[in-house]
Amino acid sequence: MTTKGGVNKAIITLIFLFSISFGFGQYIKNGKITFERKTNLMKRFEGIDRIRKMITEENKIKIDKFELLFDESASVFRPIRDVSEGKMGWMTTKNTYYQNFTDESQFTILALFGQNVYIKDSLPERQWKITDSKRNIGGYKCRKAMYEKNDSTRIYAWYTPELTINTGPEGYCGLPGTILGLATEDGGIVYFAKKIELMDPKKEDLVPESTKKQVFTLKELKIKIEKDYGNTPWGKGMFEDLFRWL
Repeated sequence: MTTKGGVNKAIITLIFLFSISFGFGQYIKNGKITFERKTNLMKRFEGIDRIRKMITEENKIKIDKFELLFDESASVFRPIRDVSEGKMGWMTTKNTYYQNFTDESQFTILALFGQNVYIKDSLPERQWKITDSKRNIGGYKCRKAMYEKNDSTRIYAWYTPELTINTGPEGYCGLPGTILGLATEDGGIVYFAKKIELMDPKKEDLVPESTKKQVFTLKELKIKIEKDYGNTPWGKGMFEDLFRWL
């Protein structure tokens, strides 16, 4: 026989367990995130007068969209094509990153001068500094982290441990959760998650198609680009732009 007090305790226990399962205890391992990237073209083409002449106050912020699909084994970050961008399309990069968490590899497709360049290498390792700064993105509590790429370049990321897969925009990873926001230090390029869906991605979407084209390691490609274009007036800027996230 159950007493009234026993029934009340049972109800309280069930409510507590329910809140853990569907509240702060909910951790997601698969889904789809739609990102919006805002690029300040004035900052991106600073010092390149022939291009800046085409940029006005009205069109200086270019918006591109990307999607990140992921499960426990792999992820893909890829652009969402927009035919309406017309002549402005070439002003921003639209790269694709496949990450395999089983063998810890990354397959990158760089869009370079209308051609695809392929890189296969290990998952990048970065030394992150996690801060106490927090913010909410898409309904998820995020913490800010900073990566110091070199003496003059810092990248900021906002990640959430509620999405447990270690991945993010532009192949960025290495944090205890999924990155929902990514930005350059000057704010010239900023990614933020606009829509987060809990779903099972198709396995074929997470695997890159085979290619007969040459596939470089990251080191091999950097050496080739420096050799081919390093002595040109615009070579340094192109190199920095191409490898901004790598």
